[in-house]
Parts: sequence; C-alpha cells; structure tokens
Amino acid sequence: MLIGYARVSTLDQTPDLQIDALRQVGCEKLFTDKVSGMVTERPGLQRVKEVLRPGDTLVVWRLDRLGRSLRDLIDWMNYLEGEGVALRSLQESIDTSTPTGKLVFHLFGALAEFERNLIKERTMAGLTAARARGRQGGRPKSLSDDKRQLVIDLYQQKKLTVKKICEMMNISKPTLYSYVRS
Repeated sequence: MLIGYARVSTLDQTPDLQIDALRQVGCEKLFTDKVSGMVTERPGLQRVKEVLRPGDTLVVWRLDRLGRSLRDLIDWMNYLEGEGVALRSLQESIDTSTPTGKLVFHLFGALAEFERNLIKERTMAGLTAARARGRQGGRPKSLSDDKRQLVIDLYQQKKLTVKKICEMMNISKPTLYSYVRS
C-alpha cells in the first residue's frame, strides 16, 4: 500500500500541492502536519508509523518533508528498512523498493558518516592542540575548592537535606553528587 505524508512549516502554508502529487501517484492513505521540520513530535508522522506495515511504501513529495537533516532521513530509512517498508520521494526520484534507489540512499548515508568522522577528527585535533597550549576543556567549575569541600562536609554531616545544600550553594543535585563521588 502507498501511504503519503505531507508537511508544511507554518499554518499559513497549505499542503495542497503535495497532497495532489501524492494522490496522483496512488497513495491510498494520506497524513499531514502543519509544523516545522525541527519539531520532533509530529502527530501526522506518528500516525504514519502506526499504519505502516511490511510491504508498504511511504511516499513523500520531497525528502525534506520527512526529515530536516540527512541524519534524520537516515534514521527514518533505518526505521523503515527494519519495518520492511520502502521510501519513495517524488521530487528526488528516489524509490528504495528498487536496487538503484537503495544504492542512492545508502550513498547519502555513507557521505553523512564520512562527514561525521571528519568533524570528529577535526574536533579531536583541535582539543589536542588546545591542550598542548595549556588549555583545559570542559565547563568551568561552579565552586571553588573550599566551597566544594564545604558541600562534601555538609553532605556527610547529614544535618541538611540535599535540596537545602543545593539551594544554599546554587548547584544542581548531579553537581553535588559529582563532588561527593570525586
């Protein structure tokens, strides 16, 4: 079964163009959202997940209607593959029910992985260079050593609640527990 999904970013926009194209290719069920692609909770897309069955094809007008980034699209593709569902994009002429469509999509995935590895490599090189110049990474400590010791002492004395200590020192519970553990 062909199941169509259309999305527009704002309430002012209309999905009519997408819906017409999805109907024209034979989509039996259509779901829409009027929400930015950055929003992860999309009711229409959630309903799509609920009705998809193995052997179905999810049809979108353009790939950017489904996911905002290549990572989102790859996550969707992995999900759909796991469910035995194909993906078809009308504008990009991608159909993962065909060997060529799968190849194109996996090339996108390989390029995304390559990009992630390059970013990781550059980040690690930058951190190494910064450390060589004496810079330390990470967030600055929220309390001085004396105040950290005071937090530990107050915690161990058990005279004040964790909540009260955190309020007095203006720190979070996880920060307090990290001081106590170290």
